[in-house]
Amino acid sequence: MLRARIIGIGACMPARIVHNNDLDPKLETSHEWIASRTGIEQRYIAGADEFTSTLAAGTAKNALQNAGVEAMSIDLILVATTTPDDTMPATATKVQHVIGAKNAAAFDINAACSGFVYAMTTANSFIVSGAAKRVLVIGAETYSRIMDWTDRSTCVLFGDGAAALLLEAAEGQGTADDRGILASQIYTDGAFTHQLNTTGGVSSTQVSGHLTMAGKEIFRHAVGKMPDAVMRAMQSLGLPLSAIDWLVPHQANQRILAGVAQKLEIGDERIISTVAQHANTSAASIPLALYTGVQDGRIKEGQLIACPALGAGLTWGCTVLRW
Repeated sequence: MLRARIIGIGACMPARIVHNNDLDPKLETSHEWIASRTGIEQRYIAGADEFTSTLAAGTAKNALQNAGVEAMSIDLILVATTTPDDTMPATATKVQHVIGAKNAAAFDINAACSGFVYAMTTANSFIVSGAAKRVLVIGAETYSRIMDWTDRSTCVLFGDGAAALLLEAAEGQGTADDRGILASQIYTDGAFTHQLNTTGGVSSTQVSGHLTMAGKEIFRHAVGKMPDAVMRAMQSLGLPLSAIDWLVPHQANQRILAGVAQKLEIGDERIISTVAQHANTSAASIPLALYTGVQDGRIKEGQLIACPALGAGLTWGCTVLRW
């Protein structure tokens, strides 16, 4: 059977790093307060000339270079983002033009912090059905643009950035030993839209609004729903949780990562966390963590990786892949 195998990875971050101590003193917070509650030490913030599309295009070029392939060979570009440059066109179309992928269709996916899992699931469907041979999956966000920078409960949590995986159709045996995407589980429950949303939108208020979040409720959803998605995905493969080499979850905050790992009985030595360096980059957080794991040598060929996420919607799910 066909598998969606990873052949390239890339990342692109804004130039500016904002440490906890660099935040506005009016927030009445401190490095110790933020780090002890979230694990976050710094975040990247996009400058006036840096947009979701520029970060996405930068990581696309990086992934193509890493894979050693030409942009013209790409069939589809998916950009997972909640912070597009414009209401329309899709940010993915800008990426397609900038990198010269003239043969690729391109569209955005908005599933908030679950966006990358949703995009990987979509890419896998295109590949295993034979509709595409090469798919570029990008998570790119500029969450600093929808922050209320006077709200300590949210603005300290988020950052900007982008990362991408390049997937290619490859023959597999149809077993869990195949390399590539092995299983995906995605879910939605719109009854909880009010717990994580923005205060505006094109149709409702004609402005983008600011992000608002019921932190305690979202924490409970995350530490319940993310482990469940991992377990369901692993069960579909007939594999025990002990077969997971790396848990690479959505990087919301360190407490959520710890809660998810505890439910799954996975030790810290099997978790890749980039919360301290990147903060919560929403749809970009999982691919950024994967990129970090590859760059520092932790992630190796043949290893099994589980990537759960939860975001606004509520949306959640998990992708399991073999590197």
